[in-house]
Amino acid sequence: MAKLNRIKVVLAERDLNNKWLSDKLGKDPATVSKWVTNTTQPSLEALIAIANVLNISVQELIRQDAIKNE
Repeated sequence: MAKLNRIKVVLAERDLNNKWLSDKLGKDPATVSKWVTNTTQPSLEALIAIANVLNISVQELIRQDAIKNE
């Protein structure tokens, strides 16, 4: 499966973890873990919420090179 999001990278750059993100979003840590590892992809609504919590644009969370290669 293509790595479509950069959530893991952004969290690492900010010295944050999955638990912090799951708490901020009110989501199950297992769900956030699947997003971070690119096992599953967040919905558009969840992606927007993640971007808002991290104070970045949705575009910064999406790997453009993965999309172009598909």
